Amino acid sequence: MTVPRIRAVATGTAQYALTVVVIALATAVMQPLRDFLGAPIVALLYLLPIVLTTWIWGLGAGIAASFCAFLGFNYFFIAPYFSLSVHRVQDLLALLVFSVVAVVISQLVGRARASLAQAQAREREATHLYELSVALAGLQNQDAITSVIEARAQSVFNARAALVSLSGSERDAPYERGPVDAVIGLSTARGRLGEIRLWLDHPPLSLAEERLARAFASQCALALERAALAQSEQRAQVLEASDQFKTALLSSVSHELRTPLATIRAAATSLRAGEVGWGTTAGEDLVAAIDDEAQHLNRLVGNLLDMSRIEAGALKPQRQWNLLAEIVDGVLARMARVSKQHHLAVDVPDDLPFVSVDYVQIEQVLTNLLSNSLKYAPPNSTIKITATEREPGSVEVTVVNQGPPVPAEHLERIFDKFYRVNAGDRVTGTGLGLSICKGIVEAHSGRIWAENVPGGFAFHFTLPTTQDGQAPPRLPSDLEVG
Repeated sequence: MTVPRIRAVATGTAQYALTVVVIALATAVMQPLRDFLGAPIVALLYLLPIVLTTWIWGLGAGIAASFCAFLGFNYFFIAPYFSLSVHRVQDLLALLVFSVVAVVISQLVGRARASLAQAQAREREATHLYELSVALAGLQNQDAITSVIEARAQSVFNARAALVSLSGSERDAPYERGPVDAVIGLSTARGRLGEIRLWLDHPPLSLAEERLARAFASQCALALERAALAQSEQRAQVLEASDQFKTALLSSVSHELRTPLATIRAAATSLRAGEVGWGTTAGEDLVAAIDDEAQHLNRLVGNLLDMSRIEAGALKPQRQWNLLAEIVDGVLARMARVSKQHHLAVDVPDDLPFVSVDYVQIEQVLTNLLSNSLKYAPPNSTIKITATEREPGSVEVTVVNQGPPVPAEHLERIFDKFYRVNAGDRVTGTGLGLSICKGIVEAHSGRIWAENVPGGFAFHFTLPTTQDGQAPPRLPSDLEVG
């Protein structure tokens, strides 16, 4: 049985009873050897059980052992034997010296034991606090912090259960545990945050445990306050970013909406006033202008809605099997009027694998990339749209225009919201088109990038040809109709 185990078993009155037993056993062992050992040796041997009992059970037990050893030494080893009377002066001196030495040794050993116990307690406190700080380090979520606090508190204080109750967010115990045995307050300079409730299987917390509880609660409160400050900072950053986004959006959209609205209003006014006849060439041009600007407005509103969905994380593609050639043909048909000043070269084979995409969203990607190319490519230049199966499981689409090159340091940022390579040479647009393309392509588990190519500029993006691990249908007849 180890020393800590003996200490745990022997408590209170039992310690003194065991002390008497130890001295009695030592006396029983030495008494038959009395004539051989002699009184001085016996006195020294008595010091061993005194030191042992003091070390195990403390100073009180050591003093009791000294007194019992004094009586045993006098009764069994000082003449006349089996009597407490002392006839010789030297025997009396020997008893007095033995008594003083025994008491002094008990006190010294008791103090050493108390110092050791205090040092061990401090070490345990430091270890518990270090482990708590390591467990809380890096946590920013309040629920994660409270879970760690409850687990550590239950372990450190040997509690049956622990519960963190925060002000304003009362949390119930998982099941009925009876009255709370200990409450540790959680407070900072800003006020009380809550408390830690403990259900104990042992007596109330000792003074050392209360000291540890205060240090424990201080670290926990700081961690909770840090999480609250981090959340406040995050909310402030989100609000600041939202405010910047709204400001930039308002600045961009207010200009972009005025131009098509002014064109539509002027054309409609001319037709309504009869200044231009409906059946004339000029009238048809005005109707075409209204149609083009209405489509432009529709794209602007669509871009705004798409960006709001991307920002909210609500852009969920409705993926189905589609032929990429059909999507490209639909985009070219809708943009035939606005692209009439450019030459379009399309190389999208009909035998490409089906792609698992949202038809409308990928159509929006191609529309935005083509619109961007039409803005920056000079009139009468060629815009190429190609698609190839670069690797199993994906198809790569490329849109190449003969526009000016983009400096290398801007290639990654052109997909950011409202980003312009040269703000002084603005062209029409909200600056959201490429950002929307990136959000849609990444929502399809694809990748989009841009690069300078000889004689122009190119956009690339990939699309998956698998859906939930399933290979694409090989023939159109494999698709379900309806």
